[in-house]
Amino acid sequence: MPVADAGAEEPGHVISLRGLVKRFGDTVALDGIDLDVRAGTVLGLLGPNGAGKTTTVRVLATLIDPDGGTATVGGHDVATDPHRVREMIGMTGQYASVDDMLTGTQNLVLVARLLGASNAEARERAAELLERFRLTDAAGKAVKSYSGGMRRRLDLAVSLVGHPRLLFLDEPTTGLDPRSRLELWDLIREQVAAGVTVLLTTQYLEEADALADRIVVIDHGKVIAEGTPDELKATVGAQRLVVRPADAAQVDAVAEVLTEVSGSEAETVGQEVTVTVTDSAVLPEVVARLTKAGIEIEDLAQRRSSLDEVFLTLTGKAGDDETTDEKDKT
Repeated sequence: MPVADAGAEEPGHVISLRGLVKRFGDTVALDGIDLDVRAGTVLGLLGPNGAGKTTTVRVLATLIDPDGGTATVGGHDVATDPHRVREMIGMTGQYASVDDMLTGTQNLVLVARLLGASNAEARERAAELLERFRLTDAAGKAVKSYSGGMRRRLDLAVSLVGHPRLLFLDEPTTGLDPRSRLELWDLIREQVAAGVTVLLTTQYLEEADALADRIVVIDHGKVIAEGTPDELKATVGAQRLVVRPADAAQVDAVAEVLTEVSGSEAETVGQEVTVTVTDSAVLPEVVARLTKAGIEIEDLAQRRSSLDEVFLTLTGKAGDDETTDEKDKT
């Protein structure tokens, strides 16, 4: 099967956006976005509902034209050279796009043939992908009989038929159970290890934390923050001190100590008491106060801010505040 030409991309960057603008009527979905994605990495594109994530992916995938600015993939402009862009990309959307009535093999062979492979090449590629994605046993079964996790694995396999250099994954694990999500994460990591570049949008912030080398947060069509997951967590500054007393009857006493020492109101969930801290001296002081009070501690930990807390701080909205309303899919 033919493999796409590399194109004349900027050194190290497989995607570059400069001042990207997209409007839908009076709504400005993208308002001058700049970003770069280095080859062989995962960029996590995050944002609240309607922020412009899917619109960005659709522009890069040449599904819609931008109204301003430039977007290049592998050195090719998405507006003036869309055919070359399509040759080097694969895409998995929020919902499986495979044909339910066809078998796994038939879905893969169909796509390979549409991409110009001979019948023999198409069947060879289908068999290879079915084995890699652990779908060989279900290869001859209609996709309508597949579980959700199997369908998503097949959908990802379909996006890889043409040996893409770049994968657009738009909320690829939506609706999957935790085990299936972890399996898909492993498959994505395998592709990155093989040199594929991934642009990932997701409503699961732990997914971005686990997979992304860098994260760009957008809101109202603008980039509001970017960096590695650790860099973004560091911007929040505060950490969380979590204390679990051995005796549940002492939870209130622990909460009182944490509130007094930290100067912030402690929160209690079950037997765990949590407080936000910004001073490293709080931890030893809390330990000393609890010891003096004769409170036995079952567990004590000081944790960095989570990506969820960073997201909430930046956007004022929870990270899973997503809907499937068509008007909000920007």
